[in-house]
Amino acid sequence: MISIIITAYREEKTIGKAIEAVLSQKLKDFEIIVSAPDEETLEVARKYARKNKRIKILKDAGKGKPAALNMIVKKAKGDILVLTDGDVYVGKDSISKLISVLDDKKMGAVTGCPVSVNSRANRMGYWAYMLTAIADEIREKAGKNGDRIFCSGYLFAIRKSLFPHLPEELLSEDGYVSQKVYEKGFKIGYREDSKVYVKYPDNFSDWIKQKKRSAGGYNQIKKMTSVSLRSFSWESSGAFMFFKYPSNFLEWIWLFELFISRVYLWFAIYRDINIKKKSQKEIWQRVESTK
Repeated sequence: MISIIITAYREEKTIGKAIEAVLSQKLKDFEIIVSAPDEETLEVARKYARKNKRIKILKDAGKGKPAALNMIVKKAKGDILVLTDGDVYVGKDSISKLISVLDDKKMGAVTGCPVSVNSRANRMGYWAYMLTAIADEIREKAGKNGDRIFCSGYLFAIRKSLFPHLPEELLSEDGYVSQKVYEKGFKIGYREDSKVYVKYPDNFSDWIKQKKRSAGGYNQIKKMTSVSLRSFSWESSGAFMFFKYPSNFLEWIWLFELFISRVYLWFAIYRDINIKKKSQKEIWQRVESTK
């Protein structure tokens, strides 16, 4: 059996589309578990559950996504877990394509391909387009070369037996899970055609909030595991990839602004984690413009 887990928080406007996208997949033996701490999101999910017995609703304690996943995984019946979010939606046949990679017993997990739904015609939309395209390029190349690939929390599948207990203070549970899969001697695959559609931040303030959670989370994992997954120097070493994407003068300006913003981002992460000693709850802030 496959357990498809949709975690959400205050996403009553998007959870319906997320559920419908999963229900449209051509799957046989599966269950859908929707989890959220707020009644608004759960009430929308319950409307779908009343019509489809495959859908189970779990109310989490509101202690964050890692704590919610610890609770959900214990209750999941599937041997394979597919994890996604309540503010994104999967593409056609994305889940069947994703889990087919796990037919290879050497594979412990597999990640899908996030696709930005933002317009490329403005700065924030262009940043989203370029960063997702580069991430896709990096994962595809790593897969061909047999290098390490790290899962995207927007859509990935993992053998339940490999899913670790998550520290509640985690900022990037996808990076932590990926590292634990490698520690157990398994590989992580990538399916470029397993699409998940994501709305990225449309303003700079929300962009900083989101990137603090992801990039800062990898810095946190480094301290937990002594393995460097992502750093300012790592990102700088691949800066040349960015120059392939601008197609007009305005996009070159946005690219230059992105470089400056990334420098500021890493300074802010260092300040919050190492100087101000902020907790997970302080760093994790809701990004409204992605809903």
